[in-house]
Amino acid sequence: MAVVKHFISKSKKRAEIDEFLQKKLEKAGYGGVNISETPLGTHVVIYAMRPGLVIGRSGETIRELAKILEEKFKVSNPQISVSEIEVPELNPYIVATRIASALQRGVHFRRAGFWALNQVMEAGALGVEIIISGKLRTERARYEKFRSGYLPKCGDPALKYMRKAEVHVQLKPGIYGVKVRIMPPDAKFPDKIQIVEAPPTEEKVEEVAKEVPIEGAEKTSGEEEGGGEEAVE
Repeated sequence: MAVVKHFISKSKKRAEIDEFLQKKLEKAGYGGVNISETPLGTHVVIYAMRPGLVIGRSGETIRELAKILEEKFKVSNPQISVSEIEVPELNPYIVATRIASALQRGVHFRRAGFWALNQVMEAGALGVEIIISGKLRTERARYEKFRSGYLPKCGDPALKYMRKAEVHVQLKPGIYGVKVRIMPPDAKFPDKIQIVEAPPTEEKVEEVAKEVPIEGAEKTSGEEEGGGEEAVE
């Protein structure tokens, strides 16, 4: 039971850190965090579209984040590094944030959902699913699902490669939720095998050297034999 409580408290702390960074680094294009414990401390990798805003002038912002993580969230010796997001359309946090921002501006939820769906698929994703929930058209809460491509919900590929994020936004009718699941283009599936043909091998032709008799050498040997007979006589 103690082990279960340990993992629950660890997951809860990670969710709290994720929520804090999402609000703190909204202008920097926050795209997620990866936390791993090492013998020297805790390694925290922050993914963002604009790493300069995360680092700050002379590293002021990143030192402030390290201090907050250590004092507020009890993270032991946090070592923060920032990684730039090369393709924002393949990051579920950024896609969900863009949809939430569009809903705040008054864009219809279907238009925002289909626009984000097309952007993700054009970026090369194998599959994407977007769920927008809340009081969309009536006083009763419901959800609308937008899906395209190949997106498994279970199995090793879903656990290993699936990228997902959830963002909440406060609107006049109430709170809206945006869930995004993306299957990246580099995902590998056990049921999809690509057979690579072996390159053609060139046959090695061995050249056999033939001994060619030399005429000069034969005459010389004959003359030597004749000269020997005269000398005997």
